[in-house]
Amino acid sequence: MKLINYPSKDTWQEILKRPTLNTENLFDTVRTIIDRVRAEGDKAVLEYEAKFDKASLKSLVVTKEEIEEAIDSVDESLKSAITLAKGNIEVFHAAQRFVGKKVETTPGVTCWQKAVAIDKVGLYIPGGTAPLFSTVLMLAIPAKIAGCKEIVLCTPPNQEGKVHPAILFAAHLAGVDKIFKVGGVQAIAAMAYGTESISKVYKIFGPGNQYVTAAKQLVSLRDVAIDMPAGPSEVEVLADETANPVFVAADLLSQAEHGVDSQSILITTSESLQQAVLKEVERQLAELPREVIAQKSIENSKLILVKDMDEAIEMTNQYAPEHLIIETADYASVGERIVNAGSVFLGSYSPESAGDYASGTNHTLPTNGYAHAYSGVSLDSFIRKITFQEITKTGMKNIGPAIEIMAANECLDGHKNAVTVRLNDINNAK
Repeated sequence: MKLINYPSKDTWQEILKRPTLNTENLFDTVRTIIDRVRAEGDKAVLEYEAKFDKASLKSLVVTKEEIEEAIDSVDESLKSAITLAKGNIEVFHAAQRFVGKKVETTPGVTCWQKAVAIDKVGLYIPGGTAPLFSTVLMLAIPAKIAGCKEIVLCTPPNQEGKVHPAILFAAHLAGVDKIFKVGGVQAIAAMAYGTESISKVYKIFGPGNQYVTAAKQLVSLRDVAIDMPAGPSEVEVLADETANPVFVAADLLSQAEHGVDSQSILITTSESLQQAVLKEVERQLAELPREVIAQKSIENSKLILVKDMDEAIEMTNQYAPEHLIIETADYASVGERIVNAGSVFLGSYSPESAGDYASGTNHTLPTNGYAHAYSGVSLDSFIRKITFQEITKTGMKNIGPAIEIMAANECLDGHKNAVTVRLNDINNAK
């Protein structure tokens, strides 16, 4: 890890740079796969599964029998843990239901919104170095609460053509309609355009490697919506001298084990904590089963010492972390001053792992600084809001003349006339 002490503000931008993720150099390769899947459907998908996932499949569909077999094979303690997480995620997301309110903007003019679920959504669940069954819950549960009519899930099989049992159990528990053994670019293309087996969806959700990210970017240019731009996962710990260095090191390493391009950052006002965390990271790293991955990630990570909490908060808001853990004596007041972050964890006993799995919040979050402008996945991600307005004769008399003047000054006489004929009708009725 890099130790950085009292950096001047003109160096912050360079210090806070993420590991480079340039998907544009993958576009040609990714576009070739997308075009083939779009043209040839299941045939192309099956061939790419054999090539990339080394799985020889006769069908892309996960059968009812395979789901039942998976459910039986999942350890009961894991089933209980997933079920507990499902309950908390449901409670948190159900509380986000939109309640439309009718507003009379002027006498006779009433406006309101109605929330409508996206009919068909596609969920991509990685299954490579870690089977992310937790992501199934994070995406399928709000989709179900929102009322999406069709939920399609794609996840890569292993070389025997099997999907990880915990992914299938979580999908069944969350109410996923259709599950397919498809990974990578071919899965994104299949959901974007549809094949003989896989329905075309209107919006695609879920994390993935750089090829999946590039595919989502390409299909979103014209043909389907996506959840948000994505990059490598990241965490920042914002801490003072009261923080527990064992906890801080564990939090940094929990993120580092995600992938070699993940980033973990400590911003602290305490030099003694900085030094203690450095030693503790080295100790804990040696005990991790994913030590090789975490070690490479730690090379991208930084322990930054700043002069005071004001500077720490300012730097944090500039960084806009995906996950922010605040371990300070006055974490609540510090948290109030955070304006750029995907998800915030307050206090020493709120690790990022809680949000990743079972506290109830969603772990699909904006990375790579996109927290400056994007929210994480929520119930709103699965709905659209349609505006309605009802204008009575009184309302038309109140706003009609203003509309006529505005339309005329934009040289849009047709717009003006649509109001004029109505005002004439009202006046003539007298």
